[in-house]
Amino acid sequence: MAVERPDPRAGRRLESVPSLPAPVRRPAAAVASRTAPAVPVWRLLRWPVLLTLAVTLLRLAGELLGWSTYWFSPLPGGGLAPVGIAWLAPLVGAWCGFRLNRIGLRPPSIGLGLGVPLVSLALAPALPWLANRVHETSWTLHLVAWAITSVFVAALSATAWPALGRLLLVYALAARLPVLLVMAAAMWRRWGTHYDVVPPGFPPMTILERWLWIGLLPQATIWVALTVGVGAAFGVLGWLLASRLPR
Repeated sequence: MAVERPDPRAGRRLESVPSLPAPVRRPAAAVASRTAPAVPVWRLLRWPVLLTLAVTLLRLAGELLGWSTYWFSPLPGGGLAPVGIAWLAPLVGAWCGFRLNRIGLRPPSIGLGLGVPLVSLALAPALPWLANRVHETSWTLHLVAWAITSVFVAALSATAWPALGRLLLVYALAARLPVLLVMAAAMWRRWGTHYDVVPPGFPPMTILERWLWIGLLPQATIWVALTVGVGAAFGVLGWLLASRLPR
């Protein structure tokens, strides 16, 4: 009669039994963050920021030296003079959109990326107009209404394509900080440029109050919103252009 040989694995403790490691399940957000390319903010914005600073200094020199008022207008708000950093917003936006395409990023939606900034900019005058219709506003209240509207415009435009919006917010702040410093010096020294001249009917104020109202408030809100809104729309156009060109 054959004798069955005992199974050598019988009676072994569970700790000694080999096992395969269980696969680690990572959250979808973590996987997406690992696959999405990082946005090199300074590398993308270095030349736009330096160009903007150069235009700011050129505009200041042109007004101080009395160059053509067509190109370097000393009127309040700049007089839509051709030499000014506001005109750089569409170019910088298109540049950022083009470069984002080259590193493999795309807008969540082409329609929203274009439509949200444009609609936001178109509706921006509604709140100041409505406030003035309800009750005739003073200069300061009018600026406050514009500032509140501008915050919403900048936020909506930036969220239409977050990767582009973050770039444009950084650029807008970097572009407007030198202007704030120039305005402070111009008001203190009374240079007579568009950086320190007050609009008609503006109430008398101290230099600091004037800098806060016509310097800090609009530069940190109105001009930032204009830069982000216009730049966001042109950024999508820049992305579309890049997608149709060979790499």
